This record gives sequence, structure tokens and C-alpha cells, in this order.
Amino acid sequence: MNKGVISTSDRQITLYFNSKSRIGKQAMAYAKTHGLAIEEVDILKTPLTGTQITELADRLGVKINEMVNQEHYKYRKKFTAKCFSSEDWITMIQNHPEIMKQPIALRGDKTILVETPTDIIRI
Repeated sequence: MNKGVISTSDRQITLYFNSKSRIGKQAMAYAKTHGLAIEEVDILKTPLTGTQITELADRLGVKINEMVNQEHYKYRKKFTAKCFSSEDWITMIQNHPEIMKQPIALRGDKTILVETPTDIIRI
């Protein structure tokens, strides 16, 4: 795997999360109570670049459109199901970070989409 712009460490977990989402808060709390070394990246406070979004999708082995939670009320309110380009999806995530599927945890070469708070220990 070629090196991207996102640096990772085997000694710490980088968690991309939405501080207003229930699962994001729970995953962070779970990691902290289990003494895991965590670098927090709140996607609401730290806007992601297009390159970072692309790299996260690549690390998860998904297409960029699969990074968007199309069930999120903000997505459903603002967008209709259409065929968007990768650049369009990136712009949507950048302008509305809350619609990105998250939390995403990285450690070394491993990357997972955290679906339940306890998933954080799998990495």
C-alpha cells in the first residue's frame, strides 16, 4: 500500500468521528475507558480534505459514495438519489460532514468502520 497523507501508528488509534453522533461519542468513551491511546479527529471541527476522504475510502476498500450515509436525514433532505461523480460525493462530505459514515478507526495498516462502540478494540 502506498503511503497517503494520513499518518498512522501501530501504537495509537486515530479515530475520525462526529462528536455529535451517539456512536461516535460511545466509541470514544469506550476507547478511553479501556486505556487505548487515541488521536481524536472530530470531522465537524476538522474539515477533511478530498485527499483524506479518498484515502479513508481506499483504506476501507469502498467507493467514495459508500462513505455517505444516505439514510441520514440531512442527506435525504438536501439530495435526491442521482448519479454523482466522486468529486461530487467528496464535496458533499466536505460541506456536510455529518453525512459521512463514521467513526472510522485507523491503527497502522488497519482501518475499520466502527459500527458498535466495542468494535474499537478489534483494531
